[in-house]
Amino acid sequence: MTKRNARHAFMLGAALAAVTAIAPAAAQNKADGKDMNLAGWSDLQGRSAYQPLVHEQNGRWIAYIGHHGGTPTVPQPVNPLTGQAENNGTSILDVTDPKNPKYLHHIPGDQGNYEDGGAQMVRVCDGKTLPKGDPNKVYLLRTFGNAGHQVFDVTDPAKPVKLSEIMGLHGTHKNWWECDTGIAYLVSGVHDWRVHRMTMIYDLSDPAKPVKIREFGLVGQQPGSTGDVPTMLHGPVSTGPRGNRVYFGYGTNSGGVLQIVDREKLLNGPKEPTPENLLYPQVGRLDMMPWNGAHTVFPMLGVELPQFAHDKVGRVRDFIVLTDEAIKNVCDEARQMVWIVDISVESRPWPVSSWTADETAENYCARGGRFGTHSSHENFTPIYYKRLMFFAHFNGGVRVVDVRDPYHPKEVGFYVPATTDKTDKRCVKVGDKEECKIAIQTNNVEVDDRGLIFAVDRANTGMHILELTGEARKIGNFPD
Repeated sequence: MTKRNARHAFMLGAALAAVTAIAPAAAQNKADGKDMNLAGWSDLQGRSAYQPLVHEQNGRWIAYIGHHGGTPTVPQPVNPLTGQAENNGTSILDVTDPKNPKYLHHIPGDQGNYEDGGAQMVRVCDGKTLPKGDPNKVYLLRTFGNAGHQVFDVTDPAKPVKLSEIMGLHGTHKNWWECDTGIAYLVSGVHDWRVHRMTMIYDLSDPAKPVKIREFGLVGQQPGSTGDVPTMLHGPVSTGPRGNRVYFGYGTNSGGVLQIVDREKLLNGPKEPTPENLLYPQVGRLDMMPWNGAHTVFPMLGVELPQFAHDKVGRVRDFIVLTDEAIKNVCDEARQMVWIVDISVESRPWPVSSWTADETAENYCARGGRFGTHSSHENFTPIYYKRLMFFAHFNGGVRVVDVRDPYHPKEVGFYVPATTDKTDKRCVKVGDKEECKIAIQTNNVEVDDRGLIFAVDRANTGMHILELTGEARKIGNFPD
């Protein structure tokens, strides 16, 4: 970006922020949607929520919800199950009957604000799948604020028991845990690296005995390096030993990087973080525009393309659904959106399409809070895989996109929840004044193997359990 263009973009963003902050827009006090219905809801004790994950355990469906930390101006919520005010941490609910979710337990997290406290990330594995796990147990991996990672026995989800922890870190975030091998890619910061978040790889095949394998990141992030520092890691997705790939997304709303890595070389190659060793497992890399990030990188592999059925080459292709994160209120930044990247030739990943919700339809920028994408779901259930993607779109709620033709993604449904009496305000500076609005902030979304959609809100509006209807549902591969 030239200096002139950078100045122009900054002035345009500032002007837009001023206009949208004062534009009239009522709070979303009534739900709005298309081909999505509300099946159930929990207020999550009024806690700001980050990551939902739903896991089947002995015939029950259990939801694990990671929470941001608290805020200096809002007292920590009281857990009705204990009668105590508890730091935001991990909520555990029985959602077997989605119409009547039952709150089972809350594991308090670390003390601190949104980013430093809480326990944002959750992953769950069955002991019968983990190579050294107890086949009769279920295990939870979570972050603990920015301080580290913890593993719990959640066989009885109402009575979690801590088994192990990896502490003394900073910058923890969006982990990935391979249940079939136990390998965990722990987004972390260690004090000699030059970036707030990189990857620590651990063997958690025995959840009670973590074994460190290596540290990993982009060249320029490693200890002792000089020059520009590439943007920090946001999260990985691994295809495990069968697919032999790990996809890393770096960046939030700027400096995004998609990195494709050979898993076997990553785990078994040279581990000293020299430039040569960090590049050894890299298969491909895509550097995005300066004003877009790479929050979530979801592989969509082996896509058959009917329009290419008679072509000699390229009838079946591999893609990454790459989702940016909006971080500024009232659209005071470049639009963060979805990019679909063709990785059929891994050494030369190439964006082939993009998608964003229509802001003009409902004047979302004026509603307050963030508008733009944050993340996609990360479940590979056959009901939706290579058919539908679900995106958390902050004050735009949950958006449903038909990706059967990756070159022409098309929105086919959405659900924007109503605000509640617990929904928190979002504020911006307009001149020397502060303008605040109550706004939905759908933060993350996940699906389960029944096809239900779970959306959680960072502005304390709880968890919305959704189901598809109409034409959108017909796209899914629901069992008879």
